[in-house]
Amino acid sequence: MKIKPDVKADSPPAAELEPVVRDALLKRSQDGLLPCAVVFDIAKELKRPPADIGRAMDRLDLRIVKCQLGLFGYTPEKKIVRAAESIPADTQAAIRAGLENERLPCRKAWEIARELKVPKMAVSAVCEALKIKIKPCQLGAF
Repeated sequence: MKIKPDVKADSPPAAELEPVVRDALLKRSQDGLLPCAVVFDIAKELKRPPADIGRAMDRLDLRIVKCQLGLFGYTPEKKIVRAAESIPADTQAAIRAGLENERLPCRKAWEIARELKVPKMAVSAVCEALKIKIKPCQLGAF
């Protein structure tokens, strides 16, 4: 998924990217694609905010695949997360407490998963069942 135009507006052109950021992204990309987990690894290694790395990816025309919440970047379907069949009360309570403008930020979904010691996709599956959108993406994809 490409970064939204309004997110990249203040980003420098690809030629002006820091060489260390540009090189790390290009070295780890395959066919212009980078999995979400790899992008977060790069952000951590370079000690940069994930959103900065997402904007750099857009400038390099690289696409994010395999969202760790299962929301986009999978083939043949774009999204692999499915609504949870049961909704644990603690997960629902944590999600509802983390809502901002009736949406759960990706960052908060990750925090909930870490706090409850469940997979990230378990949190997004409950959001699907509750019809709660996860937004914004930490990388700026949505």
